[in-house]
Amino acid sequence: MNGERAERPGVAGLVARGVVIGAIGALVLSLNVLLGYTGQISLGHQAFVGIGAFTSAYMVTVHGQPFVAAVGMAMVVGGLQALLLGVVSLRVTGLYFALVTLAYGTMAEESLFNIQALTGGSAGQPAPKPMGFTTDLRYYYLCLAFLAAVVWVDWRLMKTKGGRALLAVRENPRVAATFGANVKVYTLMAFVVAGVFAGLGGALLAHNDTFVVRDLFNFQLALVFVIMTVIGGLRNRTGVVIGSAFFSLVGYFFDKLTSGGLNVPGLKVLPKEYVPIVIGPLLLLFTLTRHPGGVGQQIRPVQRWLRGGRFSFKDTHDAAILRGGERVSDVRA
Repeated sequence: MNGERAERPGVAGLVARGVVIGAIGALVLSLNVLLGYTGQISLGHQAFVGIGAFTSAYMVTVHGQPFVAAVGMAMVVGGLQALLLGVVSLRVTGLYFALVTLAYGTMAEESLFNIQALTGGSAGQPAPKPMGFTTDLRYYYLCLAFLAAVVWVDWRLMKTKGGRALLAVRENPRVAATFGANVKVYTLMAFVVAGVFAGLGGALLAHNDTFVVRDLFNFQLALVFVIMTVIGGLRNRTGVVIGSAFFSLVGYFFDKLTSGGLNVPGLKVLPKEYVPIVIGPLLLLFTLTRHPGGVGQQIRPVQRWLRGGRFSFKDTHDAAILRGGERVSDVRA
């Protein structure tokens, strides 16, 4: 009964978007592992997400596997993708690595997503919700549980020797190498973890929609993921989750405002699916110029206070770090 009451008109939309927050939170955290911890940017993340989504749908629909097994397979496939691509592409870094991932994402759109047996072609692939979680509210809680698990794994990773090595690699790969850190191995590890998280997020999105079509996974999606990560705040898990929540809800609230009487010339004809790609670059420009640490920089005083420290807004500029006498932001470091 609680689930039914929670899905009454007006609340059902928020619950559905809440499900997306849980799934996209895991996706953006996957990109945060790569971009935030190693400084490498992926412009082909739609491939990892899409293949994870289709893998899970294929395992449930075609092979009749349970939801947990399907999600597990999506994570394994996501990690294997990243491993194979990383072995080939991590010989290069920076812009060249971004171009390699862009090429892989385009290749996936044009070829892998057209494999009839896996994706169902243009018709798509059914992806039913798991038994016991068929309502939006229950599935929302399930996605939140997965998101909490991803946050915990990410936190534990940074407490290990490998996690600390990743941070050292991002700050200065040459210095990290002189202290014995194998830069390529640790970067590959981050790429694989990002692939696993992306596969999980794709699977959660697939079963939320209950039907997966290839048109959902395009370059626009990968671009929005990058924007979410930067605006949320690199290396700040809470900021990244808040950023993903904002972008998950902005289309919904925009649609409610325009249908509720808000009359802004030109905005009413803008489909809500395109709202993030319009608002995103504006917020990205504001973030890069005014608050380089993103949302994470703004909530840092609250986080420090919750840990028992002093509450002060004076330290919100500490996302800028000194290197060689120059101030370098988290985003541009």
